[in-house]
Amino acid sequence: MITQMPRGTKDILPDSVGEWRYVENKIRDICQKFDFKEIRTPMFEHTELFQRGIGDTTDVVEKEMYTFEDRSGRSITLRPENTASAVRAYLEHKLYADTNLVKLFYIGSMFRFDRPQRGRFREFHQFGVEAIGEMSPAVDAEIIILAVRFLESLGLKDLKLSINSVGDPNCRPKYRAMLQDYFREKVGEMCDDCKSRFDRNPMRLLDCKNEHDQELAKDAPAITDCLCDECREHFEKVKEYLTLAGISFEVDSRLVRGLDYYTKTAFEIKYEPLGAQSAVAGGGRYDGLVEEMGGAATPAVGFACGLERVMLAIETQRLYEQKESAADVFVVALGEAAQKAAFKFVMELREKGLIAVMDYGGRSMKSQMKQANKSKARFAAIMGDDELKENVVMLRDMKSSEQEKVPRDEVTDKILGGCEHGDSCLR
Repeated sequence: MITQMPRGTKDILPDSVGEWRYVENKIRDICQKFDFKEIRTPMFEHTELFQRGIGDTTDVVEKEMYTFEDRSGRSITLRPENTASAVRAYLEHKLYADTNLVKLFYIGSMFRFDRPQRGRFREFHQFGVEAIGEMSPAVDAEIIILAVRFLESLGLKDLKLSINSVGDPNCRPKYRAMLQDYFREKVGEMCDDCKSRFDRNPMRLLDCKNEHDQELAKDAPAITDCLCDECREHFEKVKEYLTLAGISFEVDSRLVRGLDYYTKTAFEIKYEPLGAQSAVAGGGRYDGLVEEMGGAATPAVGFACGLERVMLAIETQRLYEQKESAADVFVVALGEAAQKAAFKFVMELREKGLIAVMDYGGRSMKSQMKQANKSKARFAAIMGDDELKENVVMLRDMKSSEQEKVPRDEVTDKILGGCEHGDSCLR
């Protein structure tokens, strides 16, 4: 019996890798324009990093982390998100020493034990950015604009940007009390998760996916009514900067994020044709996280984008045309002497920049020409005893079926630069 991949994981096969590279190239292009530098952190960290960074009362820490003991008895967790790891690296390597604002981006696998469904896996891939060290609302706006522009660069339409302010430690206690007053008589009807959240993290009651609980929460007080002057002014300036950049948005006073470290700005971008799994990117400000993890009080803001859902969105709009990977030349070797010469010739062609392939099994010419067709090679270079004696190859145009003898050291120039007569180089 063949061992299968674990539930909630996915093989990215060769015919799909081109799509992923396309998206990753878009990521690197936009991050370069916004002056963000790539960081690569370990796929696993000490468990306490995520317990401190994400929050003990979050679903991620309570239910979804892949945690195990290593051979020395230390508790290790596969990263469920990358902000905590980026902050740990920022502190551990003193990235703040050379600049006030550190701008990082990453692409990589994350791991959460969740119910697999369309666009959601237990191993999933995220693109994220973190801007650490600056309080200005202009940085919040820049982060949001980067996320929007990245998605737009892929050709995605029907994007919906929602923003909110979730306050800070000065104004959130008042809102927490108001939420508890509102839900006190309703919490008995809510799901077990919400009953647990009522005392520990009542803001998460607004984030429940249960339809009945959402109905109970529809008239809950809005945090925007409780913001302190500082948070309100910050939020107004974020909106002003987004408007200056021509970014459309709506204020959603019910929008909260699933991790405890968020303060002030929170945002989410949805691609609505995806339905229930329409959120493709989200993030916000997390001014207390660096201090929580042992550093000095340091403002920060960032977002993460789920690449599986981005790929679904691209598929939904049929934006990506798969380009077949084709060889430049397939070298056909007839006989043992030609096989050795062809092997050397293939290596020479590759050194000159061509995509060159050959058959290693000594098969018949008919069989090798079939392989050349399957490889989508533009040319076949046929080598037998006669060609070896003359130091030439029989270069065959696979589109026109025309062929001619070409000196071996002229094959590269013929393939790369000889097409002056239309489709065929062999006229």
